Amino acid sequence: MIRKPGGQGFFKGMWGLDLPGVKEWLFCPGMLFQAKDQWWGDRGPRRRPHEGLDLLLYRDQEGRVFCLNETTQIPAMSDGVVVGIIHDFLGKSVIVEHPLPDRNAGGLYSIYGHTRPTTAIGTGTAVSRGDIIATVASPGRPSLPMAPHLHISMAWSPQAIACDRLNWDTLGVADTLTLLDPLSAVACPYRILGNNDPACGAL
Repeated sequence: MIRKPGGQGFFKGMWGLDLPGVKEWLFCPGMLFQAKDQWWGDRGPRRRPHEGLDLLLYRDQEGRVFCLNETTQIPAMSDGVVVGIIHDFLGKSVIVEHPLPDRNAGGLYSIYGHTRPTTAIGTGTAVSRGDIIATVASPGRPSLPMAPHLHISMAWSPQAIACDRLNWDTLGVADTLTLLDPLSAVACPYRILGNNDPACGAL
């Protein structure tokens, strides 16, 4: 039987999204995996459950709350190979395939959405954990008042997939992919806020 990866045990030590100055990530409910409502605008329902995790708010070492912005550099969460760069509604998404200890366990993918990829990466580029692969994309259009943020999706497939056929209409519903909760791979402490928290209400 093929076993898919998952849980803190698998990701511990191998994975992490390490951004300088971040002591603790802060998440409003709509930012979480499988959230059914938006965290921006009128907080209305999403078209379908959230395919990943939105990183935007964090607390620094002095306890101050900050937001990511267009200068924020995005590191690869683990060693792998860039297998695709696709457009999304705020920028581009970088897809990285990661080797698994058991080659018969399929493929594991991390997807970094709403970014501006660096000129140093392209399809086929090998990356190591911590390598800078992109920066956060600019704010949303006037018709979509959304703060700059990083979307992380993680997916597992029992077999090789054609990444050139992946897009944001198929990622959440592709038969060959199983989406995983990215919170499993966030090495930094985090806190889930309530919708009535001032930090969430200000978005």
